[in-house]
Parts: sequence; structure tokens; C-alpha cells
Amino acid sequence: METRRRGARSIRYDGQFMFSHRTDWKLTPNRFTEAQRDVEAAGVEVLDLTVSNPVRAEIPYDAEAILGALASPEALDYDPQPKGLRSAREAVAHYYREQHEEFGLDPEAIVLTTSTSEGYSYVFRLLSNPEDEILVPKPSYPLFEFLADLEDVKLVPYPLIYDHGWQIDVPSLYKAVNHRTRGLVVVHPNNPTGSYVEDKEREELNAFCREYDLPLIVDEVFLDYAHDGVARPTFAVNQDALTFTLSGLSKISGLPQMKLAWIVTSGAKEKISAAMGRLEVIADTYLSMNAPIQLAAPALLEQRKNIQPLLIDRLRANREELDRQLGKQNVCSRLEVQGGWYAVVRVPVKQPDEDQAIELIRKMSVLVHPGHFYDFPSDGYLVVSLITPPGMFREGIARVLRALNE
Repeated sequence: METRRRGARSIRYDGQFMFSHRTDWKLTPNRFTEAQRDVEAAGVEVLDLTVSNPVRAEIPYDAEAILGALASPEALDYDPQPKGLRSAREAVAHYYREQHEEFGLDPEAIVLTTSTSEGYSYVFRLLSNPEDEILVPKPSYPLFEFLADLEDVKLVPYPLIYDHGWQIDVPSLYKAVNHRTRGLVVVHPNNPTGSYVEDKEREELNAFCREYDLPLIVDEVFLDYAHDGVARPTFAVNQDALTFTLSGLSKISGLPQMKLAWIVTSGAKEKISAAMGRLEVIADTYLSMNAPIQLAAPALLEQRKNIQPLLIDRLRANREELDRQLGKQNVCSRLEVQGGWYAVVRVPVKQPDEDQAIELIRKMSVLVHPGHFYDFPSDGYLVVSLITPPGMFREGIARVLRALNE
């Protein structure tokens, strides 16, 4: 530690004062991570039932088509378009026409980003001043907390309730809203609950947003992965409230490494115009998109036709295997899941979820996520990925259930 004199003041420098409060996170590994590292350091093979990276889930890709799409000579030119190249935005609009039969989507209402995380950042910057509030679902993806910290935004949770399926607790929105509320986040389908926004809920959300003049921020990265094969409607053309719909290649085409996502703005024309003008300036400040990926966008989006059937088949097979093994015992059960890549297993509350997950790592060499990672309201939940390679999934679930049934 160094101390300097400046006039009558003594200023201390201990390495902490130079950093912003928004990055004041606990950076030491948690007990769960330490347990995982300890087991792997001991040379023990861990069966990872949390696989979320499709390119490492033993799914075959058309390497020639994907790599060939990146070889356009036009990539040698630099054409800085804040919203993204028109051709790439047209490819996104074409995806919505072809996949979801939505024909009214204007490419000029689309802003390309490198990821949905960046999309959230743009939207939070657009809507919020420091210490303003955003309503977010609970349980849901833990990344929201870090994104909010970086944008000086406060997250206010509203609950999803489980009763023979998941529902949004709409009355809780009216209790949570106040003069600092700047937006409402909806995840469609939710991660990890796999619950879609039903038609009645959509009407209620739109009515709430109109009453308080709030925008909807809708994360649809898993939209195409309905387990029953019935396509759910997108919010990308929602007209009843100003809506920012986020999605991207990471899940749609199973290509997280290609770093192409987008924000679609919909609603009343005057609000779209005002929002897009500001979003364009935000995007122009960073110009984060690269030319090869944008030029490849049509081909990379086309890859979804190869990848999605394989992933959906994987989801079905692993869900059926999970149900088969659960059917042989009476201690654990699976919560209803409509879409997405995850399943939630309800387990006996013998100890906190984190302790249970750590015990499974140390004793059974199986990695699952404890429910508290996703802000479940109580203990008794474990989350597993349904895109895990089938052999690993089958053996991993068998070990988990054996341990929980002892």
C-alpha cells in the first residue's frame, strides 16, 4: 500500500480505489467451482450434464458450407454500417419470414450485435439512467446480474410460479413497478424452466406495458426448440407495446463462435423511429460487427435447417431417457418443460442445492447445476442440459439418481 500527501489530505492507494464499483464482484472461485477443479485435477473424468456449447456436444456440422461462407472477397472491404450490413439484416428478416411466417418485419428495424449479451447492453443503455430498474423473471439466467452491474442498472425480480407448469405471476409486476422502472424482460422460452409465454400472458404483459408506458425486452434465443414440435409465435412483430426482441446464431444455428445476434424493434411507428435513431448512435459508437460474419449471415442462418433437427432429436432422446430413469424410482421428478435445452429435476431437500451438487461432483463425478444458480426460490432443484451427448447423459443421470436414492 502506498500513501501520498496532497495538501492536507492523505490519499491511500491499496489497489482497490482505481476500479469502479460496478466491477466489485467476488472474483474468488465459489465452492462449486473449487470442487469441480479438485476432481479434474485428480485426473478423474467428470460426466458434464451442464453442456451448453453445441459445437462440443457431438453434433455433426457441415464444415465445408460454414467455412466456405466466410471466404467472400467482399470481406476485404470496410463498409461501416451502424445497424449492420443491409444484406445481413435482410437475411435475419428472411429467417423470420421462412421460419415463423412473419412477413412484416422491416430490415431497417433490425440492429446487428455480436451477441445477445451485447444486445442487452445496447437496450439497457438506451432505456436506463444509473440506478433505474428493469423487471426480470425469477428463476432465470444468471448473466442478467452482470449485465445490469456493467450498465449501472438495478434488477427487480418477478416470480415464475410452478403449478402443473410454469406461469408468470402477473400481479407481482404491479407490485414491483415504480417511477424508476424502465423496462420488462421476458425470456421466451425461459432458461432454465423451458416455459413459453402463453397467449393470455402476452396480452397481460402488453396491457401492463401500455399502462405504465414501458418497453418489453424479449429474449428468444431458444424460440425454435419447442419440444412438442408446435412453433410458438415470436415477439419480433409485437405491435401492442414497444418491443425489443433479441436472438442470434448461437442457438438458432448452433453456432456460438460466429458471434452474430440482433435486436428487432417493433411497436408504434413513432416509438420505433425514436428508439432506432438512438440505437443506431449506440451501435455506431462501437461498430463491433465484422464483415466476414455479416457477409456469411445468409448461409449461416441457412445452417439451422441442418442443425435444428439434430438438436431437437437430441433433446427428445435425452428427455425420454431422463423420464425412463425417473420412472424407476419415486424420489425425484422432472418439472414440465416446453422448450429450450434444459430440464429441471426436483430432488429431496436433504441439504442446500449447492452442497448437493458438490457432493455429486466429489462422490459420483457428475456435474449438474444447483437450482440457486438460476435463483430458484428454494432448495430442491437441479438443472441438467438435454443436449449432452447421449451416452454421457444416460450414465450421468443414472449416477445422480443412484446417489439421491441412497
